[in-house]
Amino acid sequence: MVKNHFFKSDKSPKNIQIKKDIISHFINSGNDTIAELAKELDLSVPTVTKFIGELTDQGLISEFGKIHTPGGRHPIVYGLKPASAYFIGADMSRHHLNIALMDFTGRIVDYEMGISYTYENTPESFDQLCSHLQKFIDKTGEMKRKIYHINLNISGRVNPETGYSFSSFYFSEEPISEILSEKLHFPVSIDNDTRAMAYGEFMKGVVENEKNVIFVNLSWGLGIGIIIDGKPYYGKSGFSGEFGHFPIYDNEIICHCGKKGCLETEASGLAIHRAVKERIKQGESSILTQKVKDLNQLTLTNIIEATNNEDPLCIEIVEEVGYKLGRYIAGLINIFNPELVVIGGQVADTEGFIMLPIRSSIKKHSLNLVNKDTQIVTSKLKNKAGIVGACMIARSRLFSE
Repeated sequence: MVKNHFFKSDKSPKNIQIKKDIISHFINSGNDTIAELAKELDLSVPTVTKFIGELTDQGLISEFGKIHTPGGRHPIVYGLKPASAYFIGADMSRHHLNIALMDFTGRIVDYEMGISYTYENTPESFDQLCSHLQKFIDKTGEMKRKIYHINLNISGRVNPETGYSFSSFYFSEEPISEILSEKLHFPVSIDNDTRAMAYGEFMKGVVENEKNVIFVNLSWGLGIGIIIDGKPYYGKSGFSGEFGHFPIYDNEIICHCGKKGCLETEASGLAIHRAVKERIKQGESSILTQKVKDLNQLTLTNIIEATNNEDPLCIEIVEEVGYKLGRYIAGLINIFNPELVVIGGQVADTEGFIMLPIRSSIKKHSLNLVNKDTQIVTSKLKNKAGIVGACMIARSRLFSE
């Protein structure tokens, strides 16, 4: 696997950790003075001064003016140098691929959305993914030599530590992250798509000062990303967040996991899609019958657009799913007592049509004393949550290597 040489100039683990702490402070708190850094990191001013000098010489940080104070010296403000490092994040969906390039400060400097791509567990699909990633890397020009890490979001069960995916691209004994790294010639990591969306929303989206957050990804499937004390929660093997596979219903609908009765079979984009098709076939009216002549070509996007155009059938089904989902989000609130629940994913684009029944159901089914602590909001990043989160995870890998 291609190794990350971000801190190659220093051989001391202690010194590397201090540099990581300084960079992490700039990421989380913004630009600052040496005195404030020393205070926050519990280090002496001479120690911080030494490492600020080394990081400046390395080209990773720079001066950003001075603070004007009455009398005495005006302290210099330091911060991350935007063009000193770049990170790539990629986010896959069933029929599209999104890729973004982020600078060291967390600003997205380039991206491609909606690249035509068929996400399947086949070598051909994997090769197509690698080709798209390589094309994006090649067009970064001079920035390419400063790309330090790439992260790929994959749906389902993913172990970020080992680099294995157990839901997609598992046709090789070698970890998928290592195969990608060998093909692209950069350090590569993988993570769960919903957890990446949660982290993106936490770092750059609707989350402000909240440290305990649940992100609900309501797309074709259903999953959650959990942030506890400001950090993504992974569980033992990285499989946390499989909310859609709660065994809830006594129906005979087989989930894609192979089991029956999963929450996802009744509360997801897939469930909405199935219900709309069935009820149109039964003769119920919808504007979709004019727009989509062949129901086999009906997409979730078609249904979301029809809902937002006030199609009665689609609204009814979306509201039914929202109410079912809200009941089990109430259970999550009772368990985790989060400050914030963020509803994201493709179905969240129906806005009030999904949010009103979710909020109503949460209020009815959660404990009043618990839910009064929790705000229910929609994603701010929307369809960019995945690539923003992927880029953020790529940058965070600097601190775990």
